[in-house]
Amino acid sequence: MTRSRICPMSCQETGSRCEEVSRYWLLPFVTFTGSKMDLVLNVADYYFFTPYVYPSSWPEDEALRQIIGLMVVTNLGAAILYLGLGALSYFFIFDHKLKQHPQFLENQVQREIKYALWSLPWISVPTVALFFAEVRGYSKLYDSVDDSPLGWSGLIFSMVSFLFFTDMCIYWIHRFLHHKLIYKYFHKPHHIWKIPTPFASHAFHPVDGFLQGLPYHIYPFFFPLHKILYLILYVFVNIWTISIHDGDYRVPSLMEDIINGSAHHTDHHLFFDYNYGQYFTLWDRIGGSYRYPSPLMGKGPHDHIKKLMAEGKLNSHTNNNKNGVHVKKE
Repeated sequence: MTRSRICPMSCQETGSRCEEVSRYWLLPFVTFTGSKMDLVLNVADYYFFTPYVYPSSWPEDEALRQIIGLMVVTNLGAAILYLGLGALSYFFIFDHKLKQHPQFLENQVQREIKYALWSLPWISVPTVALFFAEVRGYSKLYDSVDDSPLGWSGLIFSMVSFLFFTDMCIYWIHRFLHHKLIYKYFHKPHHIWKIPTPFASHAFHPVDGFLQGLPYHIYPFFFPLHKILYLILYVFVNIWTISIHDGDYRVPSLMEDIINGSAHHTDHHLFFDYNYGQYFTLWDRIGGSYRYPSPLMGKGPHDHIKKLMAEGKLNSHTNNNKNGVHVKKE
């Protein structure tokens, strides 16, 4: 592993003074041949692990230290992304009227969060193994656009191919998880949330969560990818996963048949055998599992709530666990 020796300040200092300025500003962001995680790990090492946790005699590129650091950074990062982005979506996007739906479970939000926070550390164990392989230089991740076989156009191509590759893989993994022989063991816990909130986005069984996240992590072992773009895509994936559970069923009319949005994914939770895709409807169409979203036909959860209100079975001031309407349990 090599470090860059570039003065980020473009300072006029020479000798030891320039080296001191460079060391202060550059060390957290030095370039290693490795993965997106080495960027995060370097910052964590410089500002936290090295000065406060590990003895200075323990090399930063020692394998055990990297594994421990990756475990801490991965778990902390996952929890921050999940709770932070989930809370923003829950308080500012999610329609809380959906909590009146008869299939919205009692204490559902708390249960979603509790299950996700239990599951994420288990998911991180095999995930860190893949991150460690990336950090040790076994992936095709690169640092500079100059290293891309296609230059800047390569970044665009890799971004598009990442989305289509992961969408294809997740479709088939997701569909496999619905097989009757394994569904109840791994994927059923996620389908408890018939009317999901943003906090249901990561509320998976650990095996389920790891398998559906696997395509994101194996992509850079097969295809070249800029590590900064990989980090951006990693955040995007988390945002998207939350967005398809946020209950905002609006989709631009031109994209209704292309994008697998919250309306499509809600039908997957409600009707089970449809809309397995992550971003697009392509593989659902190829696999014969596409269903036009019921919320876009006036037959979605909001419409069901309105119907119950009109029939006097529900009022605007009651929640699902108090309105006397049967709640389906799994």
